[in-house]
Amino acid sequence: MATLRAHALIDAAPDAVWEVVGDSTGISRWFPAITSSTGDAERRTVVLEGGVRLHEEVVTADPRLRRFQYRIIGGDLEVAHHLGTVDVIDVGGGRSLVVYSTDVEPAELAEQFGPAIEDAVGNLASVIG
Repeated sequence: MATLRAHALIDAAPDAVWEVVGDSTGISRWFPAITSSTGDAERRTVVLEGGVRLHEEVVTADPRLRRFQYRIIGGDLEVAHHLGTVDVIDVGGGRSLVVYSTDVEPAELAEQFGPAIEDAVGNLASVIG
């Protein structure tokens, strides 16, 4: 299993960042490798560049902790295990630390997932109102 982590310090209040991160179906707004996302508060389907579909289950969407967790449960990739976690942490001064962690098996998927997660975290600030 591979464990990945990316983070970014964003000049925006944690509640503003959480509004974007906590929107289950809005991930395609800030995750460049995802071209579309549909679903609801419990499940979503994302379509990646190239048309690859992933079916995901929302594990945690906690506005108090500002933690969003999801797992891939099906789709076009063979994924034995996956858990993605995005935490929005108040660092004071109207700024937020976003930490995006992912555990994925098979470990070879880290080569694709790692750069995509880094791009997503890096892009997040550009969509915060």
